[in-house]
Amino acid sequence: MGPLDGIKVLDLTRLLPGDYCTLLLADLGADVLKVEDPFLGDYVRWYPPKIGQESAMHHLLNRNKKSISINLKTDKGRGILYKLVEGYDVLIEGFRPGVAKKLRIDYETLEDINPRLVYLSLTGFGQDGPYRDLPGHDINYIGIAGILGITGERNGPPVIPGVQIADLSGGMFAAFSLLAGIISRERTGKGQYIDYAMLDGVVSWLTVHAATYFVEKVNPKRGEMLLSGALPIYNVYETKDGKYLSLGSLEDKFWKNLFKVIEREDLAKIEESFREMKFEKLDVVTEQLKKIFLTKTRDEWVKLLWEHDVCAGPVNTFEEAFNDPQVKAREMVIELNHPEVGVLKQTGIPIKFLKTPGEIRMQAPHLGEHTKEILLNLGYTEEEIKQLKNEQVI
Repeated sequence: MGPLDGIKVLDLTRLLPGDYCTLLLADLGADVLKVEDPFLGDYVRWYPPKIGQESAMHHLLNRNKKSISINLKTDKGRGILYKLVEGYDVLIEGFRPGVAKKLRIDYETLEDINPRLVYLSLTGFGQDGPYRDLPGHDINYIGIAGILGITGERNGPPVIPGVQIADLSGGMFAAFSLLAGIISRERTGKGQYIDYAMLDGVVSWLTVHAATYFVEKVNPKRGEMLLSGALPIYNVYETKDGKYLSLGSLEDKFWKNLFKVIEREDLAKIEESFREMKFEKLDVVTEQLKKIFLTKTRDEWVKLLWEHDVCAGPVNTFEEAFNDPQVKAREMVIELNHPEVGVLKQTGIPIKFLKTPGEIRMQAPHLGEHTKEILLNLGYTEEEIKQLKNEQVI
C-alpha cells in the first residue's frame, strides 16, 4: 500500500481542482470517498469524450476512489454524513462560501462530531474579501492574478495557457494543505479548518516576478521577461520539418556550447545584451537563430544539441509526449484493465516512493456505486437503505 494508507478522505467537491487533489491522495494510498448528490454527481463524470457511459476524464481523475450518493439537503442525508465524519481524517468541499453552513455541514458543525477532522474549503476567491461570492474559472483567476497578462509574445495579445494553471495548482495546494493539516493534528491532537483560494495560489506563483516588481515598480510585459521570450537562448524555434525546438540555455556554459556547436561564436556577445536587455541586440541574435534552426529537422537538432550539453528539447505533440522514451521509462503512461470498457490508457503516478509506492487499486466508481456497501458498514439495515432510496436521500 502507499504512504497514505489508512488516511480516510471525504471528497464533497465537483470539477477538476477537487478531483485532482483527491486523485493525488488516492494514488498514494488514501481511502477517498466521493460524496455526490444522487441526481447529477461530479460534473466531470459527464464531460465528453465518454468511455462507456462516463467521461474519459472521470475514469482518470477518479480512479482509486469510491462513491456514495447522498442528498445533503435532507436531514437524513446529513445524518449519513455525520456518521461518516466520525471515522474520517479529512473532508474537502468546494461549495461557494456560506453554502456549507446553510447545509449544516460546515467546519464548526462537524468539529463537534470529530475534533480531529481536517476540513478544507476549496474555492476560487476564498471565504472573505469583496470577490468571495463571485463565480469564476481558471481563466478568471489567472487573469486577476496577472499571469494571463504576461503570457504571450511581445506586442501580441494574452495567450491562454494550454493547461489549467489555477485548477491544477489548486488541487496540488489543497493536497499539500491537507497533509500539513494531518501532520499538525498528529502533533497537537486537534484538527483544523483550512481556507484555500485558487486566486491565492496563483498569486503566490508570481514570486520571481513579484520580487522584481516590488523593487522597480514597473509592470512586466509579455515577451520582455527573461523566461518569457525576451532571450534568444530561452525561446522556441521552428525547424526544417515544420516542427519546433525548445531552447533553454540560460547559464554561460550552456549558451556557449550552443554557439560553438552552430559555429556562430560571434553571437556569444549575447551575454552583454542579456544583461542590458537591449531588444535591438537580442532581436538580431534571435533572427539569426531562427534561420539556423531552419536548416535541420527538429530531431536532428535535438540529437546534436544533447550531444554537446546544450539545454534543448523537442516541442512534442501529445502522441510524441506519450511515446517519449523518458515518459515511458518513468511509467507516466499506464494501462488499466477495466471490467466494462477494456484497456484504459491513463497518466501514471508522478511521485515515486521507494518503500511504499502508490498504485492503481481500482477503477473510477459509478455514481453512488458504493452507497449500499458503506451504509451497511455504518450500521444501516437493508430495509433502511431501501427506504432512504425511496425518499431520494441516496
